[in-house]
Amino acid sequence: MLNGIGGCTIAEAKANISYAEVLAWVAYRDKYGSLSFGRRLELSSAIVALQVNRMNGGKAELVDFMPHAARAEVSLEQALEEWA
Repeated sequence: MLNGIGGCTIAEAKANISYAEVLAWVAYRDKYGSLSFGRRLELSSAIVALQVNRMNGGKAELVDFMPHAARAEVSLEQALEEWA
């Protein structure tokens, strides 16, 4: 169920989706970005913040204004060392 609203479970959706449909969704995400409204809003806000920063002589990067964006890949070994 989708947030208790209805629809199928994740397992059912995975079982019923075709490879062609997966490719279509991947192409959509590549063109338009995340399907998450929160992430899209975060990106829009980050773009505005970056422009304000640059107008005031700042040298920040877009990711600096996106707290939920992944900054770098972390190996399993690094994660275990840092988080254990």
